[in-house]
Amino acid sequence: MASLVGKKQGKKTYYYLTESARVDEKPRIVSQRYLGSADEVTALVEGGSAGDPKHSRHLGFGDVATTCSVIEKLGIADIVDEVVGARRSDAGASVGTYISLAVLNRVVAPTSKLGFAQWAERTVVDRLCTVKAKALDHRRFWDAMDQLTPKQMKEIEERVTGVIIESFGVDLLGLVLDMTNFATYIDSANTKAPIAQRGHAKQKRVDLRLIGLGLIVSTDGGIPLLCHAYPGNPSDVSQFPIMVKDLLVGFGKVAGNSHDLTMVYDAGQDSLSNQSLIHESPLHFVGSLPPTQHKDLLAIPRSDYISVDEERFLGITAYESRTTALGGEYRVILTHSETFFDKQ
Repeated sequence: MASLVGKKQGKKTYYYLTESARVDEKPRIVSQRYLGSADEVTALVEGGSAGDPKHSRHLGFGDVATTCSVIEKLGIADIVDEVVGARRSDAGASVGTYISLAVLNRVVAPTSKLGFAQWAERTVVDRLCTVKAKALDHRRFWDAMDQLTPKQMKEIEERVTGVIIESFGVDLLGLVLDMTNFATYIDSANTKAPIAQRGHAKQKRVDLRLIGLGLIVSTDGGIPLLCHAYPGNPSDVSQFPIMVKDLLVGFGKVAGNSHDLTMVYDAGQDSLSNQSLIHESPLHFVGSLPPTQHKDLLAIPRSDYISVDEERFLGITAYESRTTALGGEYRVILTHSETFFDKQ
């Protein structure tokens, strides 16, 4: 609710446009904009000029407002709050609100929780959210995140994914799985983050602790549908069964009655046990094989390759054959990209 508020300083009264909302069931001012003195406000109302401005503020709006609208459309805050339950009596906002704010920041301008309040001051976050400024302290974010259990996060993920699929009509016939790890700056003596471990650092930061992340996205728009965070010391190939089983558990929720779901993954997931898991599942698959392990295929002359599609895939040729790999006989497509070959 917007209203005009006058504040007297000396013999003059200066006016502000304020917006109020209920915070913790009590009315609070959540936004305040300076308008000027009575003479300046009168001049503006009558079409005159209040003089040149002494200063101006430029606030981030478009990206913040757009992201907020998507977060609201997906109902992220409500879903989190329904899963987590009642908020703490001393909390500045609900867990769902804090998670939504964290998502907003990650999409627009990723920063630490310590830097969130400073970033928010440079945007219209205060116009779009009724959380008091002191409630944006980084420790309040930590308190909110500490209330989430792994089981609750998995339920939240499934419910949000369901809303995304329904709201945007995501085509689920093609899914892509990949894994990587990220270096962190978590101190080696910090025992509160056991997920951060030393392992094979893909970013070559062998001096830092790692966190692994597996992600399954749709080929339709690259929409994330399932994630799996894991310690930085196990191999990616060992985490593949966990992700496939999680997908299959939620198969009915994610894919409905479809039996045409195709999983795409790279050679980093190859193992006899992983391939057996895929073979026994209802999933179709497109995998990858290390060329050095199939020298007979590499010996096929380039003249036997044919063009894939001159309009869509210019310069790419392919050869279709069959080969024995990972405990079975499979159709295999060898491809050659002239531009990629030149770069290598």
